[in-house]
Amino acid sequence: MKAKRHAKIIELISQYEIETQEELAQKLIEAGFNVTQATISRDIRELKLSKVAGHNGKQKYVALAGGESHNADKYTRVLQDGFISRTMATNLVVIKTVSGMAMAVAVALDAMDIPGMMGCIAGDDTIFCAIHSEAETVKVMEIIDKVIAKRHP
Repeated sequence: MKAKRHAKIIELISQYEIETQEELAQKLIEAGFNVTQATISRDIRELKLSKVAGHNGKQKYVALAGGESHNADKYTRVLQDGFISRTMATNLVVIKTVSGMAMAVAVALDAMDIPGMMGCIAGDDTIFCAIHSEAETVKVMEIIDKVIAKRHP
C-alpha cells in the first residue's frame, strides 16, 4: 500500500501545484487513500520532496531532492511496483499495470527519457506508449524489460 501511495503522490505532484500537506492529503483521500497528516509528513520525508515556486508564484511540492540519480531510482521503483505486463502493437507499447497505477507508471516512463519513446497516455491500469517506429518499439521494450528485471536480480 505504501508503494502505491508513494506512486500516487509522485503522480499528484506532477499533475497539480500542491502547496500544502493538507492539499496533498485531500487529493490522496479523493483518490481512495486513507491518510493522516503524520502519514503525509512521513511520505514527504521518505520521498525527499522539496518545495519550489510554482507557475502561480506560490510554493509547490516537487521530487528534486537527491539529484537526478535519486529521481531515476524513484521512477524505477514506481515502474517496477506498478508493472504487470507489456506487449507490442506496431509502434505502440501497451503496458498493463496494477489497478490505479497507470498514470504514475506513465509519468515514470516519460521521465526516464527512453530513446525512441515519444510519450505515454494512461488510463487506470493500461498505458499506450507511442514509439517513433516499429523497429524502435522492440528496443524500447528491451529497455523496459531490463528495468523490470532489476526488481528480482
